[in-house]
Amino acid sequence: MNQKISNTNVLPPFNTACCQDGKAYLPTRNSVSTHRKVTHKPNLLGSKWFIKILKRHSSSVSTETVSKQDFPQIKRPLKASRTRQPSRTNLPVLPVNEDLMQCTAFATADEYHLGSLSQDLTSHGYVEVTSLPRDAANILVMGVENSAKEGDPGTIFFFREGAAVFWNVKDQTMKHVMQVLEKHEIQPYEIALVHWENEELNYTKTEGQSKLHRGEIRLNSELDLDDAILEKFAFSNALCLSVKLAIWEASLDKFVESIQSIPEALKAGKKVKLSHEEVMQKMGELFALRHRINLSSDFLITPDFYWDRENLEELYDKTCRFLSITRRVKVMNEKLQHCMELTDLMRNHLTEKRALRLEWMIVILITIEVLFELGRVCFLIK
Repeated sequence: MNQKISNTNVLPPFNTACCQDGKAYLPTRNSVSTHRKVTHKPNLLGSKWFIKILKRHSSSVSTETVSKQDFPQIKRPLKASRTRQPSRTNLPVLPVNEDLMQCTAFATADEYHLGSLSQDLTSHGYVEVTSLPRDAANILVMGVENSAKEGDPGTIFFFREGAAVFWNVKDQTMKHVMQVLEKHEIQPYEIALVHWENEELNYTKTEGQSKLHRGEIRLNSELDLDDAILEKFAFSNALCLSVKLAIWEASLDKFVESIQSIPEALKAGKKVKLSHEEVMQKMGELFALRHRINLSSDFLITPDFYWDRENLEELYDKTCRFLSITRRVKVMNEKLQHCMELTDLMRNHLTEKRALRLEWMIVILITIEVLFELGRVCFLIK
Protein backbone atom coordinates (compact mmCIF):
# COMPACT_ATOMS: atom_id res chain seq x y z
CA MET A 1 0.00 0.00 0.00
CA ASN A 2 2.86 2.39 0.78
CA GLN A 3 4.43 1.57 -2.55
CA LYS A 4 1.18 2.34 -4.43
CA ILE A 5 0.70 5.65 -2.61
CA SER A 6 4.24 6.74 -3.40
CA ASN A 7 3.82 5.77 -7.08
CA THR A 8 0.63 7.85 -7.43
CA ASN A 9 2.38 10.86 -5.91
CA VAL A 10 5.34 10.58 -8.24
CA LEU A 11 3.45 10.05 -11.54
CA PRO A 12 1.86 13.57 -11.97
CA PRO A 13 5.22 15.39 -12.23
CA PHE A 14 6.33 12.98 -14.93
CA ASN A 15 3.10 13.66 -16.89
CA THR A 16 3.38 17.40 -16.59
CA ALA A 17 7.02 17.31 -17.59
CA CYS A 18 6.39 15.27 -20.67
CA CYS A 19 3.34 17.12 -22.02
CA GLN A 20 4.05 20.79 -21.39
CA ASP A 21 3.85 23.03 -24.62
CA GLY A 22 3.52 19.89 -26.65
CA LYS A 23 7.19 19.14 -26.24
CA ALA A 24 8.79 16.25 -24.59
CA TYR A 25 10.95 17.15 -21.67
CA LEU A 26 12.68 14.58 -19.50
CA PRO A 27 12.60 15.36 -15.84
CA THR A 28 15.90 16.16 -14.20
CA ARG A 29 17.36 14.23 -11.28
CA ASN A 30 16.84 17.18 -8.95
CA SER A 31 13.24 17.58 -9.90
CA VAL A 32 12.52 13.91 -9.30
CA SER A 33 14.23 14.05 -5.98
CA THR A 34 12.40 17.21 -4.97
CA HIS A 35 9.09 15.75 -5.99
CA ARG A 36 9.85 12.64 -3.99
CA LYS A 37 10.69 14.72 -0.97
CA VAL A 38 7.54 16.78 -1.24
CA THR A 39 5.01 14.25 -2.39
CA HIS A 40 6.11 11.03 -0.51
CA LYS A 41 4.78 10.73 3.03
CA PRO A 42 6.03 7.80 5.11
CA ASN A 43 3.44 5.48 6.63
CA LEU A 44 3.89 6.22 10.32
CA LEU A 45 1.16 3.80 11.28
CA GLY A 46 3.04 0.84 9.76
CA SER A 47 6.31 1.82 11.38
CA LYS A 48 4.67 2.16 14.80
CA TRP A 49 3.01 -1.20 14.36
CA PHE A 50 6.38 -2.80 13.47
CA ILE A 51 8.02 -1.20 16.52
CA LYS A 52 5.25 -2.55 18.74
CA ILE A 53 5.82 -6.07 17.35
CA LEU A 54 9.55 -5.77 18.03
CA LYS A 55 8.84 -4.61 21.56
CA ARG A 56 6.43 -7.49 22.14
CA HIS A 57 8.91 -10.01 20.76
CA SER A 58 11.76 -8.64 22.86
CA SER A 59 9.57 -8.61 25.99
CA SER A 60 8.44 -12.20 25.38
CA VAL A 61 12.02 -13.35 24.87
CA SER A 62 13.14 -11.55 28.01
CA THR A 63 10.31 -13.06 30.07
CA GLU A 64 11.14 -16.51 28.72
CA THR A 65 14.80 -16.10 29.63
CA VAL A 66 13.91 -14.80 33.09
CA SER A 67 11.51 -17.65 33.67
CA LYS A 68 14.13 -20.16 32.59
CA GLN A 69 16.64 -18.54 34.93
CA ASP A 70 14.18 -18.43 37.81
CA PHE A 71 13.14 -22.08 37.34
CA PRO A 72 16.21 -24.08 36.34
CA GLN A 73 15.70 -27.47 34.75
CA ILE A 74 15.99 -30.24 37.35
CA LYS A 75 17.56 -33.49 36.27
CA ARG A 76 15.59 -36.64 37.02
CA PRO A 77 17.31 -38.84 39.59
CA LEU A 78 18.70 -42.13 38.43
CA LYS A 79 16.69 -45.22 39.16
CA ALA A 80 17.80 -47.10 42.21
CA SER A 81 19.15 -50.60 41.88
CA ARG A 82 16.67 -53.36 42.28
CA THR A 83 16.52 -54.64 45.82
CA ARG A 84 15.25 -57.76 47.46
CA GLN A 85 12.04 -55.96 48.47
CA PRO A 86 11.26 -53.27 45.88
CA SER A 87 8.06 -52.11 47.51
CA ARG A 88 9.93 -50.87 50.57
CA THR A 89 12.10 -48.47 48.55
CA ASN A 90 9.03 -46.32 47.82
CA LEU A 91 8.46 -45.40 51.46
CA PRO A 92 8.48 -41.66 52.21
CA VAL A 93 11.64 -40.24 53.71
CA LEU A 94 11.10 -39.64 57.40
CA PRO A 95 12.65 -36.61 59.10
CA VAL A 96 15.85 -37.24 61.01
CA ASN A 97 15.10 -37.81 64.67
CA GLU A 98 17.82 -38.06 67.27
CA ASP A 99 15.57 -40.18 69.50
CA LEU A 100 15.38 -42.99 66.91
CA MET A 101 16.89 -46.27 68.01
CA GLN A 102 17.76 -49.24 65.82
CA CYS A 103 16.49 -52.81 65.74
CA THR A 104 18.60 -55.26 63.69
CA ALA A 105 17.91 -58.93 62.91
CA PHE A 106 20.31 -61.61 61.64
CA ALA A 107 19.91 -65.28 60.70
CA THR A 108 23.25 -66.98 61.32
CA ALA A 109 22.53 -70.74 61.44
CA ASP A 110 19.90 -73.42 61.14
CA GLU A 111 19.60 -73.78 64.91
CA TYR A 112 21.05 -72.59 68.24
CA HIS A 113 21.93 -74.42 71.46
CA LEU A 114 20.09 -71.99 73.74
CA GLY A 115 21.09 -73.69 77.00
CA SER A 116 24.83 -73.47 76.49
CA LEU A 117 24.44 -70.06 74.86
CA SER A 118 22.72 -68.69 77.96
CA GLN A 119 25.51 -69.90 80.23
CA ASP A 120 28.21 -68.51 77.95
CA LEU A 121 26.60 -65.06 77.67
CA THR A 122 25.99 -64.92 81.41
CA SER A 123 29.67 -65.58 82.04
CA HIS A 124 30.49 -62.59 79.80
CA GLY A 125 28.36 -60.21 81.89
CA TYR A 126 25.01 -60.33 80.09
CA VAL A 127 21.80 -60.69 82.11
CA GLU A 128 19.09 -63.19 81.18
CA VAL A 129 15.47 -61.97 81.20
CA THR A 130 13.25 -64.67 82.71
CA SER A 131 9.92 -62.82 82.81
CA LEU A 132 8.56 -64.35 79.61
CA PRO A 133 5.44 -66.57 79.80
CA ARG A 134 5.82 -70.33 79.76
CA ASP A 135 4.28 -70.71 76.30
CA ALA A 136 7.01 -68.47 74.84
CA ALA A 137 9.33 -71.43 74.35
CA ASN A 138 12.40 -71.79 72.14
CA ILE A 139 13.58 -68.27 72.85
CA LEU A 140 16.31 -66.66 74.94
CA VAL A 141 16.21 -62.98 76.00
CA MET A 142 19.37 -61.28 77.25
CA GLY A 143 19.81 -57.76 78.61
CA VAL A 144 22.74 -55.44 77.87
CA GLU A 145 24.15 -53.08 80.47
CA ASN A 146 25.30 -50.29 78.13
CA SER A 147 22.72 -49.53 75.43
CA ALA A 148 23.42 -47.56 72.26
CA LYS A 149 21.10 -44.66 73.22
CA GLU A 150 19.43 -43.60 76.40
CA GLY A 151 15.71 -44.08 76.85
CA ASP A 152 15.43 -47.84 76.32
CA PRO A 153 17.51 -50.74 77.71
CA GLY A 154 19.44 -52.84 75.21
CA THR A 155 17.82 -56.23 74.61
CA ILE A 156 18.75 -59.28 72.50
CA PHE A 157 16.30 -62.00 71.39
CA PHE A 158 17.71 -65.39 70.38
CA PHE A 159 15.37 -67.78 68.57
CA ARG A 160 16.08 -71.49 68.43
CA GLU A 161 15.49 -71.39 64.64
CA GLY A 162 18.86 -69.64 64.25
CA ALA A 163 18.02 -65.92 64.33
CA ALA A 164 19.03 -63.08 66.65
CA VAL A 165 17.36 -59.66 67.01
CA PHE A 166 19.21 -56.73 68.62
CA TRP A 167 17.32 -53.79 70.16
CA ASN A 168 19.31 -50.61 70.89
CA VAL A 169 22.65 -52.43 71.08
CA LYS A 170 26.01 -50.89 70.23
CA ASP A 171 27.91 -52.16 67.20
CA GLN A 172 30.87 -53.24 69.32
CA THR A 173 28.59 -55.23 71.64
CA MET A 174 26.83 -56.74 68.65
CA LYS A 175 30.11 -57.98 67.19
CA HIS A 176 31.11 -59.51 70.52
CA VAL A 177 27.79 -61.33 70.83
CA MET A 178 28.10 -62.65 67.27
CA GLN A 179 31.55 -64.03 68.09
CA VAL A 180 30.21 -65.79 71.19
CA LEU A 181 27.26 -67.07 69.17
CA GLU A 182 29.50 -68.89 66.69
CA LYS A 183 30.31 -71.57 69.29
CA HIS A 184 26.65 -72.54 69.72
CA GLU A 185 25.47 -72.67 66.10
CA ILE A 186 24.32 -75.75 64.21
CA GLN A 187 25.11 -75.59 60.48
CA PRO A 188 26.12 -71.91 60.36
CA TYR A 189 25.64 -69.79 57.24
CA GLU A 190 28.24 -67.83 55.34
CA ILE A 191 29.27 -64.60 57.06
CA ALA A 192 28.80 -62.49 53.93
CA LEU A 193 25.30 -63.91 53.43
CA VAL A 194 24.40 -63.28 57.07
CA HIS A 195 25.34 -59.59 56.91
CA TRP A 196 23.74 -59.12 53.48
CA GLU A 197 20.36 -60.70 54.27
CA ASN A 198 19.54 -58.77 57.44
CA GLU A 199 16.65 -56.56 58.51
CA GLU A 200 16.93 -53.11 60.06
CA LEU A 201 14.06 -51.05 61.48
CA ASN A 202 14.12 -47.84 63.45
CA TYR A 203 12.03 -47.52 66.58
CA THR A 204 11.23 -44.89 69.15
CA LYS A 205 9.35 -44.51 72.43
CA THR A 206 6.14 -42.46 72.12
CA GLU A 207 2.86 -42.01 73.92
CA GLY A 208 -0.11 -44.08 72.88
CA GLN A 209 -0.54 -47.62 71.64
CA SER A 210 2.42 -49.41 70.10
CA LYS A 211 2.30 -49.76 66.30
CA LEU A 212 4.29 -49.98 63.09
CA HIS A 213 3.96 -46.73 61.15
CA ARG A 214 5.66 -46.22 57.77
CA GLY A 215 8.40 -48.69 58.51
CA GLU A 216 9.08 -47.28 61.97
CA ILE A 217 8.26 -49.09 65.21
CA ARG A 218 6.64 -46.90 67.84
CA LEU A 219 6.63 -48.43 71.32
CA ASN A 220 4.39 -47.25 74.12
CA SER A 221 6.55 -45.44 76.66
CA GLU A 222 4.01 -45.98 79.47
CA LEU A 223 4.35 -49.78 79.53
CA ASP A 224 6.27 -51.58 82.22
CA LEU A 225 9.33 -53.70 81.45
CA ASP A 226 7.52 -57.04 81.09
CA ASP A 227 4.86 -55.74 78.67
CA ALA A 228 7.54 -53.92 76.65
CA ILE A 229 9.49 -57.18 76.36
CA LEU A 230 6.36 -58.95 75.04
CA GLU A 231 5.75 -56.29 72.40
CA LYS A 232 9.38 -56.41 71.34
CA PHE A 233 9.03 -60.19 71.14
CA ALA A 234 6.11 -59.83 68.70
CA PHE A 235 8.11 -57.54 66.42
CA SER A 236 11.22 -59.72 66.76
CA ASN A 237 9.29 -62.85 65.84
CA ALA A 238 8.24 -61.33 62.53
CA LEU A 239 11.78 -60.07 61.85
CA CYS A 240 13.12 -63.55 62.60
CA LEU A 241 10.82 -65.06 59.96
CA SER A 242 11.89 -62.44 57.43
CA VAL A 243 15.64 -63.02 57.79
CA LYS A 244 15.23 -66.81 57.76
CA LEU A 245 13.13 -66.57 54.63
CA ALA A 246 15.77 -64.32 53.06
CA ILE A 247 18.46 -66.98 53.66
CA TRP A 248 16.26 -69.65 52.08
CA GLU A 249 15.52 -67.37 49.15
CA ALA A 250 19.25 -67.00 48.56
CA SER A 251 19.76 -70.79 48.71
CA LEU A 252 16.89 -71.32 46.26
CA ASP A 253 18.37 -68.75 43.86
CA LYS A 254 21.68 -70.61 44.05
CA PHE A 255 19.90 -73.88 43.29
CA VAL A 256 18.09 -72.33 40.31
CA GLU A 257 21.43 -71.16 38.90
CA SER A 258 22.81 -74.70 39.16
CA ILE A 259 19.99 -76.16 37.01
CA GLN A 260 19.61 -73.20 34.67
CA SER A 261 21.49 -74.90 31.83
CA ILE A 262 19.28 -78.02 31.80
CA PRO A 263 16.25 -76.53 29.94
CA GLU A 264 18.54 -74.97 27.33
CA ALA A 265 20.33 -78.28 26.81
CA LEU A 266 17.03 -80.13 26.42
CA LYS A 267 15.82 -77.47 23.99
CA ALA A 268 18.95 -77.80 21.85
CA GLY A 269 18.77 -81.61 21.89
CA LYS A 270 22.03 -82.01 23.77
CA LYS A 271 22.83 -84.59 26.40
CA VAL A 272 22.42 -83.53 30.01
CA LYS A 273 25.51 -84.49 31.97
CA LEU A 274 23.81 -85.45 35.22
CA SER A 275 23.88 -88.83 36.87
CA HIS A 276 20.97 -90.45 38.64
CA GLU A 277 22.64 -89.84 42.03
CA GLU A 278 23.06 -86.13 41.32
CA VAL A 279 19.42 -85.78 40.30
CA MET A 280 18.27 -87.54 43.47
CA GLN A 281 20.54 -85.27 45.53
CA LYS A 282 18.98 -82.17 43.99
CA MET A 283 15.51 -83.53 44.64
CA GLY A 284 16.51 -84.08 48.27
CA GLU A 285 17.64 -80.44 48.54
CA LEU A 286 14.31 -79.25 47.17
CA PHE A 287 12.28 -81.45 49.51
CA ALA A 288 14.34 -80.32 52.51
CA LEU A 289 13.84 -76.65 51.64
CA ARG A 290 10.14 -77.18 51.02
CA HIS A 291 9.81 -78.99 54.35
CA ARG A 292 11.48 -76.11 56.22
CA ILE A 293 9.23 -73.49 54.68
CA ASN A 294 5.87 -75.24 54.85
CA LEU A 295 6.14 -77.65 57.79
CA SER A 296 8.85 -76.73 60.29
CA SER A 297 8.24 -72.96 60.41
CA ASP A 298 5.44 -70.48 61.15
CA PHE A 299 5.21 -68.94 57.70
CA LEU A 300 1.77 -70.33 56.87
CA ILE A 301 0.00 -69.99 60.24
CA THR A 302 0.11 -67.66 63.21
CA PRO A 303 1.89 -69.18 66.23
CA ASP A 304 -0.24 -70.41 69.11
CA PHE A 305 1.38 -67.85 71.41
CA TYR A 306 -0.75 -65.06 69.90
CA TRP A 307 -4.16 -66.74 70.04
CA ASP A 308 -5.12 -65.28 73.41
CA ARG A 309 -3.09 -62.07 72.99
CA GLU A 310 -4.89 -60.00 70.37
CA ASN A 311 -2.79 -56.87 70.75
CA LEU A 312 0.44 -58.82 70.20
CA GLU A 313 -1.10 -60.73 67.30
CA GLU A 314 -1.99 -57.44 65.61
CA LEU A 315 1.60 -56.21 65.91
CA TYR A 316 2.93 -59.53 64.62
CA ASP A 317 0.56 -59.66 61.63
CA LYS A 318 1.15 -56.05 60.64
CA THR A 319 4.92 -56.51 60.73
CA CYS A 320 4.61 -59.67 58.61
CA ARG A 321 2.52 -57.78 56.07
CA PHE A 322 5.05 -54.95 55.99
CA LEU A 323 7.86 -57.45 55.33
CA SER A 324 5.75 -59.17 52.60
CA ILE A 325 6.28 -62.59 54.16
CA THR A 326 3.10 -64.19 52.75
CA ARG A 327 3.81 -63.02 49.21
CA ARG A 328 7.45 -64.13 49.39
CA VAL A 329 6.46 -67.58 50.66
CA LYS A 330 3.99 -67.92 47.79
CA VAL A 331 6.65 -66.98 45.24
CA MET A 332 9.10 -69.44 46.79
CA ASN A 333 6.57 -72.28 46.64
CA GLU A 334 5.92 -71.53 42.96
CA LYS A 335 9.65 -71.62 42.24
CA LEU A 336 10.01 -74.85 44.19
CA GLN A 337 7.14 -76.40 42.24
CA HIS A 338 8.80 -75.50 38.94
CA CYS A 339 12.14 -76.92 40.11
CA MET A 340 10.41 -80.11 41.26
CA GLU A 341 8.82 -80.55 37.84
CA LEU A 342 12.20 -80.11 36.16
CA THR A 343 13.94 -82.59 38.45
CA ASP A 344 11.08 -85.09 37.96
CA LEU A 345 11.55 -84.73 34.22
CA MET A 346 15.26 -85.44 34.56
CA ARG A 347 14.65 -88.42 36.82
CA ASN A 348 12.12 -89.93 34.40
CA HIS A 349 14.50 -89.32 31.51
CA LEU A 350 17.37 -91.06 33.31
CA THR A 351 15.06 -93.92 34.38
CA GLU A 352 13.92 -94.48 30.80
CA LYS A 353 17.50 -94.31 29.62
CA ARG A 354 18.56 -96.92 32.18
CA ALA A 355 15.59 -99.16 31.26
CA LEU A 356 16.50 -98.91 27.58
CA ARG A 357 20.09 -99.85 28.39
CA LEU A 358 18.89 -102.91 30.31
CA GLU A 359 16.66 -103.96 27.42
CA TRP A 360 19.57 -103.77 25.00
CA MET A 361 21.72 -105.82 27.36
CA ILE A 362 19.01 -108.48 27.52
CA VAL A 363 18.75 -108.51 23.74
CA ILE A 364 22.50 -108.86 23.37
CA LEU A 365 22.61 -111.71 25.89
CA ILE A 366 19.80 -113.52 24.10
CA THR A 367 21.60 -113.05 20.80
CA ILE A 368 24.83 -114.47 22.23
CA GLU A 369 22.93 -117.44 23.65
CA VAL A 370 21.30 -118.10 20.28
CA LEU A 371 24.68 -117.93 18.55
CA PHE A 372 26.16 -120.40 21.02
CA GLU A 373 23.21 -122.75 20.48
CA LEU A 374 23.59 -122.53 16.68
CA GLY A 375 27.29 -123.25 17.04
CA ARG A 376 26.60 -126.28 19.19
CA VAL A 377 24.04 -127.61 16.71
CA CYS A 378 26.42 -127.12 13.80
CA PHE A 379 29.16 -128.90 15.72
CA LEU A 380 26.88 -131.90 16.42
CA ILE A 381 25.84 -132.15 12.78
CA LYS A 382 29.43 -132.25 11.65
